[in-house]
Amino acid sequence: MKLVRKDLEKDNAGQVTLIPEEPEDMWHTYNLLQVGDSLRASTIRKVQTESATGSVGSNRIRTTLTLCVESIDFDSQACQLRVKGTNIQENEYVKMGAYHTIELEPNRQFTLAKKQWDSVVLERIEQACDPAWSADVAAVVMQEGLAHICLVTPSMTLTRAKVEVNIPRKRKGNCSQHDRALERFYEQVVQAIQRHINFEVVKCVLVASPGFVREQFCDYMFQQAVKTDNKLLLENRSKFLQVHSSSGHKYALKEALCDPAVTSRLSDTKAAGEVKALDDFYKMLQHEPDRAFYGLKHVEKANEAMAIDTLLISDELFRHQDVATRARYVKLVDSVRENMGTVRIFSSLHVSGEQLGQLTGVAAILRFPVAELSDQEDESSSEED
Repeated sequence: MKLVRKDLEKDNAGQVTLIPEEPEDMWHTYNLLQVGDSLRASTIRKVQTESATGSVGSNRIRTTLTLCVESIDFDSQACQLRVKGTNIQENEYVKMGAYHTIELEPNRQFTLAKKQWDSVVLERIEQACDPAWSADVAAVVMQEGLAHICLVTPSMTLTRAKVEVNIPRKRKGNCSQHDRALERFYEQVVQAIQRHINFEVVKCVLVASPGFVREQFCDYMFQQAVKTDNKLLLENRSKFLQVHSSSGHKYALKEALCDPAVTSRLSDTKAAGEVKALDDFYKMLQHEPDRAFYGLKHVEKANEAMAIDTLLISDELFRHQDVATRARYVKLVDSVRENMGTVRIFSSLHVSGEQLGQLTGVAAILRFPVAELSDQEDESSSEED
C-alpha cells in the first residue's frame, strides 16, 4: 500500500489518500472502511443523454465521486471491494443524495475521510504501508502433476501460481514417458518459484507433499541449480523446508503450517506468532484456567486488574457497525498496551483467526491468576441474600 497523503487534525478527524498495490491491500482497505465514512474515488457511471433530435441514449462516463459509505462488500477470493453509498459532493453527472457503488481496485487512488481515526485503524495503515510486513513465508504445495505456489502474508494466503501437468503412468519396462513428463512438471514448478517468490523478503519456503514427491523435487531443483549455476536458488537453499501434506491442493497448507518443525522455523513470522499465541492460550486454559480468559466481559475484568500479558483479538471485531462497541474494543487494546501487555490482532482470513472467532474473537493470557468473574458474581449475589 502506498500512502500519498495524510491530513489529520488534533482531534484525530481528517483524511488519508492511499493507493492499494497488492491484492492484500484490498483486505486492509476493507478493514479501514466503516459505515458513515466518506470515500472519494474515480468510478464509472452510466449517464443518460438526449440528442438534438430528442433520441435518448446512455453512455458510461468516468467521473470522481464522494460517497457517504452505507454498505461494504468484500470478495476475499477475487480481492474485490464494492462500496455503496450516497453522493455528498456536487457532480455534473450524479445528483446529490443519489446512490452509487464504487469498485475499489489495485493501483487506483482513493481518499478516505473519518470523523475519528482510532489507534487500531492508524496502526493498520502503518502496517499496510510498511514493506517489512509483506509476505515472509512462501509455500509450494504439491503432488505428482499438481502444484500450488502460495505466499503466506500477515493477513491472508495468496495463490500466486498453479502448475498442472498430465503425468502418464509407469509402464512395465518403459518409464521414459512418465519420467519425461515428471521432469517437465518439476521444471515448470522451479520457474514459477523463481518468478513469484521474492527471496529478499521471504524467510522460509515450505515444500509440502504426500510421499516422496517433495524430496525428489528438491533433489531435481538443486541439481539443476548447480548445473546452470543458478545463484538465486543456491544462495537461498537454506530457506527451503520440506514438510508433509496430504495433497497438492491449497487447503493442505493448513497441515503444513501446524507442523512443529515449521512453527519453530517460522518463529519470527507474524503468521506463526499467531498460531503459537493461540496454542499457548489453549495450553493455559487446560493447565491453569485462572490465567486464561475469553469473552469480552471476562477479559475486560482481567484488564481492570492489569493482569493481561497477551491479548488475542480478531480484526473482525473492529468492523462492528455499532460505534460504541467498536470503541470498546479499541479502548481495550490501548489499555493493554499502556499496561505493557502484548496485543496480537488476528486476521479472520487465517486459520488461527477462524479458531479465535469460535472463542468469541477475544481472549487473554494473564500474568497472574484472577478469580473467575462468575465466582465474584456468585459471591456478590450470596451477600445480597
